[in-house]
Amino acid sequence: MQSPFANTPPVVKNLLIINIIFFIATFALERIVNLTVLLAAYYPASPLFKPWQPITYMFMHGGIAHIFFNMFALFSFGPLLEYTLGSKRFFNYYFITGLGGYVLYMAVQALQIHAIAGSYTIPNPGVEASYFNYGGPANAQALYALYNFPMLGASGSIFGLLVAFGVLFPNLEMMVMFIPVPIKAKYFVIGYVAIELFSGVGRFSGDNVAHFAHLGGALFGFLLIKLWGVKKPNNFY
Repeated sequence: MQSPFANTPPVVKNLLIINIIFFIATFALERIVNLTVLLAAYYPASPLFKPWQPITYMFMHGGIAHIFFNMFALFSFGPLLEYTLGSKRFFNYYFITGLGGYVLYMAVQALQIHAIAGSYTIPNPGVEASYFNYGGPANAQALYALYNFPMLGASGSIFGLLVAFGVLFPNLEMMVMFIPVPIKAKYFVIGYVAIELFSGVGRFSGDNVAHFAHLGGALFGFLLIKLWGVKKPNNFY
C-alpha cells in the first residue's frame, strides 16, 4: 500500500517532519527545558526575547488542534505550490512569509505598547512592578501580556501558502470544511483574509489568535508572488 507521503515533495515533507519533532519534543522535554519560552517569539524588548525566535517560532505549536490544522494545510496546499515554484523558491517563500508574520505582529504590538506607555519600550520589563506605572491595573495587565506572552505557530507561513494558492490557482474549486458547496480558491482566500482582518482589528475579548501574524504572512506572500513574477500555470483553471 503506497504511503500518502510518497508523492510529497522534499521541502514540504521535511517541514512536516520538523514541525512534528518540535511538537513532540516540547512535551517530552517539558521537565527538562521549557521549549516554548526558549523558541517561541517574544516582543524584541522583552527579557524573554532571543535572536533565533523569529525563525524557531514557526515550528512551535500550542496544542494538537493547532499543529493539526497547520500541518493539514501545509500537506494540502504545499505540494502543488512546491512543484509550481520549485523546491528552492518554495523554501524561501515559506520562511519569508513566516518572517513577514513575525514583523507585522511585532509592529502591531509595538503600536499597542506605545499607546499605553507613550514609547515603544518600558524600563525594567523584567520587574513585574514596572508594568504598574502606566495608568492602573488594566494597562499593567495589557503591558505584561504584550511583553511576556509568546507568539508561536506556522500560521504566518500557512497564510502565505493560502495566498499563493489563491493567486496562482484562483479558479480551482475546493471543498472546505463547514461550506457545503465547492468554492473557488480566490473567494476562499479573500474571505479568510477578510475574517482575519476583522478579527485582528476587533480585538475581541478572549481571542488569543495572532491574527496579524496571519495577515503579515498573507501580505508578504502576495508581494513575493508579484515581485517574483510567478505566472499562473496554464494547465489549471
